[in-house]
Amino acid sequence: MNLRKELEQLADEEYREFHSGLCPNVNNIIGVRLPKLREIAKRIAKENPIEFLDTYNYEYYEEKMIYGLVIGYMKSSFEERIKYLDKFIPDIDNWAICDCCCSTYKFTNKNLEAMLQYLQKYIHSEKEFELRFACIMLMDYYLTDEYIDTVFKIYNNIVSDKYYVQMGLAWGISVAFVKNEEKTREFLKHNNLDNFTYNKSLQKIIESNRVGKEVKDEMRKMKRK
Repeated sequence: MNLRKELEQLADEEYREFHSGLCPNVNNIIGVRLPKLREIAKRIAKENPIEFLDTYNYEYYEEKMIYGLVIGYMKSSFEERIKYLDKFIPDIDNWAICDCCCSTYKFTNKNLEAMLQYLQKYIHSEKEFELRFACIMLMDYYLTDEYIDTVFKIYNNIVSDKYYVQMGLAWGISVAFVKNEEKTREFLKHNNLDNFTYNKSLQKIIESNRVGKEVKDEMRKMKRK
């Protein structure tokens, strides 16, 4: 399998320039759209995922994305996936790979306690995208009645001046607001968030199509100066 050659044949220069603009400081984008990357990852996950994960050395953005997606798509035990996540997560260097792979890790739904325990080392990481990975995983799978209090406790104890961590927290809080407005309101009243993250959380709530005008007006009044 010559994955790189396949990706180069699928490259779209216009898309490469567009997506490069969305991922600052990422200089190794070939220019292949995400649906095609998911298609390739599903094929690998069906055919030979372990061989691929054990031997493939990713260099380009798309290769790394596919590697992360295969971990989510393959049929495997939770423990085996963790082995490959341990290799992959420290190499995440942009929000797009982080967020797309998080949303693909649906196996989490059957391993909530185990994954929550696994995330602890990233919740306490000082690396920007390891910490964002934890924030987005919590947003994607733990904003339920059973776990939302745990998520808010974790979010409240995260201290970081890294932009993509702060934006990940803000996004998570805005999604929590839609899912459980009452508890999120209480969190917004009493929290340890820095002003930037707090105000970005309100901004994302205001930008949501699932929040009414009256609530948006109320959120505007809650901004910190």
